[in-house]
Amino acid sequence: MRRFRLRGRRHRNRPPRPDQVPLRAMVPNLITSMAACGGITSIAICATNYAKALAGQPVTDKDWAFGLLALLAACICDALDGRVARLLKASSKLGAELDSLADFVNFGVAPSLFFYFWVLGGDPTLPLRTKQAMLAFALFYSMCDAFRLARFNTMLEQPTLPYWKHFFLGVPAPGGCWMALTPVLLALSIKDLEPMMRNPACAMAMLGLVGTLMASRLPTISLKSIRLTKKYMLPTMAGLLLLVAFLFTHFWLTLGILGAGYIATVPFVGLVFLKIKARHLKANGPQG
Repeated sequence: MRRFRLRGRRHRNRPPRPDQVPLRAMVPNLITSMAACGGITSIAICATNYAKALAGQPVTDKDWAFGLLALLAACICDALDGRVARLLKASSKLGAELDSLADFVNFGVAPSLFFYFWVLGGDPTLPLRTKQAMLAFALFYSMCDAFRLARFNTMLEQPTLPYWKHFFLGVPAPGGCWMALTPVLLALSIKDLEPMMRNPACAMAMLGLVGTLMASRLPTISLKSIRLTKKYMLPTMAGLLLLVAFLFTHFWLTLGILGAGYIATVPFVGLVFLKIKARHLKANGPQG
């Protein structure tokens, strides 16, 4: 019995081998991989729907909604992987690089191709020049997303100025995906809007606008560091509960309205940022 206990004690005190990796370290990377799978699945669904439209087969809104659900699953996984990594203390450089690559697929390639296939699938008889122009704007959006992600990675080691605390530099990649697909969300909910939202000119304008906002240096709102006082807790909770209720009853319409509202906040957030920056520079000087 004594020998058995001593062996167990020596086994517990054995230092970990340098080539060993704890199993929990794989969980965040697995979630990130699932996010990338969601984006790729969305592309495959949209390509299939477009092929069916070219073949003269009926394509319903439900078929396109499956592609949106795949993107939504990718967004949820993207929001979870970093938090799970911090919770399990399993953050790594490999995970950070994998997350950037998954973000490019999910929020750069997938939304632009979704828009491309959705617009062209609505009218397969569009002329070749229109299809080429649509592809050009889809490529522009994707490259703007890649530029935004690359710039974000290079800024991680730089100190954040105090007046940037509540703001992002440019539209973040998930927010850009949400903005870009706002016409799709509204068209799936309000059929009267579909002819306008599915127009190639509207699609190209949206891809160009959102891509420019992602690559720009404009300040956009960040909700991560916002704190509420107690007197605002009750109305905020009531508003969130109302939002949840609308999500259950009018899911796509609610997401579309929120996306349109997000786009509308850009100029107002810019004005607020300029006031905060001017106040900070006045109090601390240019080097503060």
